[in-house]
Amino acid sequence: MAKDINYLVDMYRDSYFPDFLVDKIKATIEGVAHFLETENHTNETVQLKLDEMTHRINDLAEEFEENGSEIETVARESIADTVYLMLNAYQIEIDIEEAIRNRHW
Repeated sequence: MAKDINYLVDMYRDSYFPDFLVDKIKATIEGVAHFLETENHTNETVQLKLDEMTHRINDLAEEFEENGSEIETVARESIADTVYLMLNAYQIEIDIEEAIRNRHW
């Protein structure tokens, strides 16, 4: 059952971030949520999924720049908040800094 998580609230509120790109970040985070709902997992396997998620978000930086935006302070905080909410919703005990440790944003 999907948890009720408000994804990337501040990014969606700010027109600086193109919605179609915020949607890509949301889909990436939702992929981790789907994993948490459907797969057996340990903190180690969850961290691997979080690392994959973070790399995918890192890869979007150029696309943000091409569209007159960037993954900056508001985006960093919005992404971190969303991941934090997701981890709490699924009762995963991984520190948020560790969860997004591979970020370039």
